[in-house]
Amino acid sequence: MEAMDQIDILVVGGGGREHALAWKLRQSPRCGRLFAAPGNAGMRGVAECVPIPVGDLDRQVEFARENAIGLVVVGPEAPLAAGLADRLAEAGIPVFGPSAAAARIESSKAYARDLMARMEVPQPAFARFQEAEPALAFLDDLAARGATSAVVKASGLAAGKGSIVCDNLEQARTAVRDMLVDHSFGAAGAEIVIEERISGPEASLLVLTDGEHVLPLPPAQDYKRAFDNDRSLWAGDYEILTGGMGCYAPAPVVTPELLQDALDRIVRPTLRGLREDGTPFRGCLYAGLMLTADGLKVIEFNCRFGDPETQVVLPLLDADLVELFLAVASGELVESEVPWKSGPEGRAVTVVMASGGYPGDYETGKPISGLESAAGFPGVTVFHAGTAEREGGIVTAGGRVLSVTGVGATFAEATDRAYAGVRSITFDQAHYRSDIAARVREV
Repeated sequence: MEAMDQIDILVVGGGGREHALAWKLRQSPRCGRLFAAPGNAGMRGVAECVPIPVGDLDRQVEFARENAIGLVVVGPEAPLAAGLADRLAEAGIPVFGPSAAAARIESSKAYARDLMARMEVPQPAFARFQEAEPALAFLDDLAARGATSAVVKASGLAAGKGSIVCDNLEQARTAVRDMLVDHSFGAAGAEIVIEERISGPEASLLVLTDGEHVLPLPPAQDYKRAFDNDRSLWAGDYEILTGGMGCYAPAPVVTPELLQDALDRIVRPTLRGLREDGTPFRGCLYAGLMLTADGLKVIEFNCRFGDPETQVVLPLLDADLVELFLAVASGELVESEVPWKSGPEGRAVTVVMASGGYPGDYETGKPISGLESAAGFPGVTVFHAGTAEREGGIVTAGGRVLSVTGVGATFAEATDRAYAGVRSITFDQAHYRSDIAARVREV
């Protein structure tokens, strides 16, 4: 392909998700110069990192304009909710990511629940509140009807920590007071959603969409708890969930029939509702699903790629990501079967290596060794999340430090490869789960 067909691309963000996006975009013959803002130490291998904070929308737009960027890919939810995609579109710069109004599907859980109710999308029973007294009365009513637990969520963005899964209603009452009386979640908790607690296997479904047309990616299953056997770290009355300690794809629990059901009863009606609100969604719509005894229900929607789901989904993609993203950005996505790798590369597993103490308090600045050795294993790719470069070496710089992904013909092979990579990497107080994908090893 001639150089004139190439475009320069900017990836906004600096975590494992953004590293995986940049890694896949770099493989496209249409990718010219590739920038990451701010990026991380590992992304330097595929992109030029520029020191622009994720939240500095002015500088992001200015950089894109001054460097004639042909596509901006926005990774995190916060800049989307703040209107980065709107600003780029106004400047005539193609962008993969929804408008701030469409991003409300994640930035306002109350809006998302109301939208789903209107479009008859299957979801848990819920109610929304801005004051503590009626919220506590609602919990009393749940108790009178025989309920023993609930989920309390801050409606706004809370860095993935705004959902409190309560084992009993007293915990739920404490969560309500913390959010609406003590304001411990800040503006994110000014409005809350109380939901029926549902149960069943969870799955993550990511779809590319231009607002109307849909291309589903392989369903994945991730692990939100910090320790083996789904044990958690607790802070007082609250279970602390992580941003994700590992993941695998494609998730066998989501059969082709269930996937079609999710598209027909969840994804398409939600996109139709967003169009009816005058806010068509362009980008990656993430549906967190639960397979209950009553069928699929939506736990939550996100307005962007998941992390660590991206690290297992993109290695399975046998298509040009730049072409797909441009089609989304221009509203010209064609619904077809996305080609996915099979055979020797048909399964993917990622294991997250975290700092000791995560998701609670942890230290950073720990030197990391063994990265080149890990990347040398067949079928292994190391995606950086919380890393930095210091004095010529790589050090830890966050809670989740690395995602080590293995691909293989079976989940057993992919898992063995991922853990071979993990065991070759060392840093002080490194922590990871040893049971990622154990439930599907025989698949």
